Amino acid sequence: MCFRRCTRMHVYIRKGPTDIPEPSEKGGSDDEEDTYLKDPDLLRDQLPQPFRMIDKVLNRLVDRAWEIISDREASRIAEQSKKKIPVLEASGEVKLPWRTNCLSCSEDGKYVFMGHSHGLSIICTSSLICISAWEDDSMEITSLHSTCLAEMTYLLATVDDMGVSRLFAYCPDSIYLIKIINETDDISQRKICKKLELSKGGDNGAAVMECNGMSWLEVYRFPKESWLKELEVMGGTSQKQVPHCPGAADAKFSPIGVILKIKQPKALSGTSFKSPFEVLQRTENGNVIGLGQNHMITSHQWEDQDAVFKSVYKKYLSENTYKEAEERPSQCNFHLLLPGGLAPFLGETKSRPGVPVAICLWWSGSHNLLQYALSKTAKDKPDAEPKPEFVWPNAHHILCSATSGCTKYIALGLADGLVTIWDRYLGIPWSVLALSADSVFNRILFLDQSLDLENTPVCQDPFHPKMNVLVTCKNGTCHLITAGRGRNSNVTKLAESSADRGTLPTAVLSLRFLLKLVLFMYRNGGVVLRDVTDGSDVCGLALPASHFLGTPWNPVFELDPIHQTLFVRGDRKTCPDETPGRDDAGSLLFVFAFREFSVMERYREALPGSVARRGCSLEETCNLYLQERAASLEDRNKAMEESWRRLQERSAWVPPGSAKPARTSNRPQIQG
Repeated sequence: MCFRRCTRMHVYIRKGPTDIPEPSEKGGSDDEEDTYLKDPDLLRDQLPQPFRMIDKVLNRLVDRAWEIISDREASRIAEQSKKKIPVLEASGEVKLPWRTNCLSCSEDGKYVFMGHSHGLSIICTSSLICISAWEDDSMEITSLHSTCLAEMTYLLATVDDMGVSRLFAYCPDSIYLIKIINETDDISQRKICKKLELSKGGDNGAAVMECNGMSWLEVYRFPKESWLKELEVMGGTSQKQVPHCPGAADAKFSPIGVILKIKQPKALSGTSFKSPFEVLQRTENGNVIGLGQNHMITSHQWEDQDAVFKSVYKKYLSENTYKEAEERPSQCNFHLLLPGGLAPFLGETKSRPGVPVAICLWWSGSHNLLQYALSKTAKDKPDAEPKPEFVWPNAHHILCSATSGCTKYIALGLADGLVTIWDRYLGIPWSVLALSADSVFNRILFLDQSLDLENTPVCQDPFHPKMNVLVTCKNGTCHLITAGRGRNSNVTKLAESSADRGTLPTAVLSLRFLLKLVLFMYRNGGVVLRDVTDGSDVCGLALPASHFLGTPWNPVFELDPIHQTLFVRGDRKTCPDETPGRDDAGSLLFVFAFREFSVMERYREALPGSVARRGCSLEETCNLYLQERAASLEDRNKAMEESWRRLQERSAWVPPGSAKPARTSNRPQIQG
């Protein structure tokens, strides 16, 4: 140690007591070491010059730096405490049934459907009164999705805690059970539904099923017109008590049809083919490229290539990430896609507006985004496994995804910090950005999905779009991406990572009727509206003092864009020694009306008429394109003349002594 060396070098030792004990063979006694450990200043005093002066200067600099950091942190906390944001309080409340797990608001804003431990309940948004219910104590609904079949007729898709999926229909004052999708008599072969979603209008639905360790996606086509006729007949009969008695319902509805059953792709392994000819036979017509299933790489070559790759890029790879990806079961994430793009040119049948024509999906741990057409069916081989129409390859495996309101753009968050936005109409990456993310992505969503008067998503200019995409990470970091075509994009960091687990967001919601505002819900029960342009908090949502945000790690809430209201479940605060009863849990549904809050006025500005475009058909898109070309004719002519002038000045070379050629006015003119 440093002290032992100093005791042997007598020339550097300061004058001290004359009775200094001789150093032992170990370099000093234990009592001396304890003394210097208790009082480090004694050791510093033994340092020779100029090291003693340097040590004191460094200590003063460190102390001064800590004082500056402490003062800045204290001033920042004081400034934040002084800056008080407006608080929006609940304008109404409704008593909830025991253990309400999910909410869904109707597309017309008239009803709120609730799934709880007793079944289904329906609340009227105008009166906040429960008007209908389907009660079954053996069914606890954990997931709920709804859509409008027709005027005053709604289709509900539910999943309970046992993985059973059901379809319900709601007519005024009546709930009907249409179908139990994964019902079976053999419990060992029972399919467990993990997720069930409906398309807008109720034409299609998709469910993720699991059985015996295998997972797949089923896509359904619903007989919408037949159901409406059957519901009309039932509404005219005297079976008013049938929908409220689940065990006594004998009503028969038209069966649903399974149009696609997509299994998880097999992991890449060594080939069993002996010649390239077998590979060509396996690929059949060869219209799908990119999955990599049919190849000529043996298992031995695959292992050697993987070993070489890991050895070369060892410092860049995280083995823990790969182990977690292998141990975690694969999950399917999907999005139903609306018509548009190049499909009419490829011989596809013309579909109705608003009816899905394709579905895109990805499996956890996979690099590829797959797209399947919903119109094609295998006529020759009805049991044949469907093949994807398009494969969207990515550099790393996908963590999260989102689609724009018109489903033209698909945003993917990858494991290596990349965000890729695909243009589905053109089939090319619209924008690729690398974020300096120190944590993995957990959600991504499109912003500025405003609505017009007919409740239809409004997209930006289809020729020069600018999209805002919000990306959040597991450590609380938040990024705003303003994406344009190619490199015309930028990233803004809205929130830094937080060591406090209570300040991590658990839910993020884009308010389609308020531009640039996003709703954040945190683990500590806080709910705030944040302006994504500068990252500032606009207002906070406060529940009454007697309640707190219910299950803040998985909050129960729903947005009504028609009436601009938010429904949030709040649980009553209890004492440590108090146990809430089953019949009186104290949970309430609080209603927050944004329309009544004056702070939101500046965020209700409509999109400019020259920029806002509705999702339109191919013919309307062509007309818009021709109008844009005609309106910009004069500007494009000026730009062409300026480019031609610069080209002549830079490219014309005149030999020495020669006369400079006269400029000609033969410049091209744009006619349209």
